[in-house]
Amino acid sequence: MAASNYEYPRLQRPEIVAILAQFQIANVTEQELAKPNPDLVSELYTRVLFHLGILLEEDNEQLDFDALEHLENPDFHVESVRAVILFNRIKEVLADIECPGKFTFADLLAPDSHRTDIFLGALLNFFLYRDTKMNTVSESVNEFNALELQHEELESKMLHLKGEIAECNEAREREMPLVQEEAAKVNELKQSIEALNKHQSSLRSTLKKLKDRTAEMDQKISNAEFTLVQNVQENANLRSKIAQSPDKVQRALEEKKLAREEARNAKSLARQAFHEKTALVEVFSKVYKKMSKHFKLMQDIQEQVNSGKSIEKELKTLKAKLSDEEMLEKSLEARLVERKSKVEQMEELMKQTEKECNTMRDEATKYLSSTKSEVESKSFSMEMRQRNVEAVLSEADAINSKIASEKESAAVEVERLCRKCEELVEAFHKYANPIADVIESGQKGLEAAQVG
Repeated sequence: MAASNYEYPRLQRPEIVAILAQFQIANVTEQELAKPNPDLVSELYTRVLFHLGILLEEDNEQLDFDALEHLENPDFHVESVRAVILFNRIKEVLADIECPGKFTFADLLAPDSHRTDIFLGALLNFFLYRDTKMNTVSESVNEFNALELQHEELESKMLHLKGEIAECNEAREREMPLVQEEAAKVNELKQSIEALNKHQSSLRSTLKKLKDRTAEMDQKISNAEFTLVQNVQENANLRSKIAQSPDKVQRALEEKKLAREEARNAKSLARQAFHEKTALVEVFSKVYKKMSKHFKLMQDIQEQVNSGKSIEKELKTLKAKLSDEEMLEKSLEARLVERKSKVEQMEELMKQTEKECNTMRDEATKYLSSTKSEVESKSFSMEMRQRNVEAVLSEADAINSKIASEKESAAVEVERLCRKCEELVEAFHKYANPIADVIESGQKGLEAAQVG
């Protein structure tokens, strides 16, 4: 096993009991560890190896089956094979972690409390060391998995944003001819608006001049009407004066004729001015119609200009959005670079961990190969022993069969002798009964003779 910072602090029995209870390995007491028995020690070692992941129940059952299939009566050797497998696994683990003590088979069959504390403490020390290392590696692996998930999410977001940017670029390329066409139309409309503005200013100046001339003509018409009213009044006065003085009336009449001619001239001028004013009004109405048409046209042009301005605003907003998305893409790229650096660091850490695992695996493989060769040699010796045992068992079976046959023959002979004994007893009784009768009769005769 590769060298590490792992050491062997001697664990006391209370610490061993606390660690076993803390990790739910087993519930034991200090008194049980002070006086260990083989079943308790085997159970503790088995549970510790299960928690270390070195001994699995399925593998144990499979190894039992593989080991027992070579025996003639495997039911009698199940526990012994399991004990041998457990002993080999404990010995392998203690050798891998470079335990200073040497584990023997007697530590399972007749465990000593001191040696049990040493080996069990070594396994628990390695369990604690392995648990801390696995927690550290699991935290790194969890962080690496979280970073991978964040990396995938960022990549998906970047792909989505790149798709949106590509769609915006395609839409911008598709709309670029329309924008250029609208821009050309806007320029044309601006030029036409400038020309119409100039024409409108010229029409306004012309309209102002016409209004001034109209005001002058209105003033002249009002003056002519006022003069006409005065002439009518003077005419009435003259008629009244004609009746009084004809000479004066004649002169006044002549003067009035002159005034009438002037009034007629003024009237003709007023009519002419009225016709001119009517013509100006018609011109003004025509100009107003043209101006209204131009105004409607200008409104349409203004609406088109406003639509062009709205399109320009939308274009500006799209450009701003595109620039924001470009900035976001740059920030995401920076974050992606940072995440990639973190991922590379985590990959380096994982590679280093994999290297350590590979070295540990190689050393374990070497040890396993050496152990396999040792096990093969032991299995060969066990096969030889098994053959010898089978030969002894076959010889014992032959002896047992011979003993059984001798027992059967002896039983037959005993039965024969018993029957003969019974016959002898019957014959004895047959001969003994008359003799007893004779003896009794003789005794009775003697007694009678003595009495007489």
